[in-house]
Amino acid sequence: MAIFNNNTAKNEKAVQSQGILNIIGQGTRITGDLVSNGDFRVDGAIEGHVKVGQRLVIGGTGKILGNIEADSATVAGHIKGNITVKNILELKPSAKIDGDIVTNKMVIESGAQFNGRCTMNVAVSIPAGGAAAATSVASK
Repeated sequence: MAIFNNNTAKNEKAVQSQGILNIIGQGTRITGDLVSNGDFRVDGAIEGHVKVGQRLVIGGTGKILGNIEADSATVAGHIKGNITVKNILELKPSAKIDGDIVTNKMVIESGAQFNGRCTMNVAVSIPAGGAAAATSVASK
């Protein structure tokens, strides 16, 4: 009779479905790439690429210098880099984006700043280890 269950895949799936939230707090600075399967909130600064399997929130004090890939995202801070969002991207009034955007849907609130190119209404696929690919919905 085993006391400990060695079924880690089942345990990881259960934890993922609970909606794990990762937070980079205000005043924290990270240099390097970040990858998360759960939700992620950034109120500090990140210099590197960020890949989030679920929802990414960049608070008003959050800053990212690097490319971003996420399932969905809400931005109130500053991003200098390209953004690829599979579902919906929300830009809050304090958001400042310097880079290109690829997304299926986008909401831009009054006051948000966006400098770059935007490709919308596309089916976005985010491969496990590479750059995002976009396919026009009209071409399907």
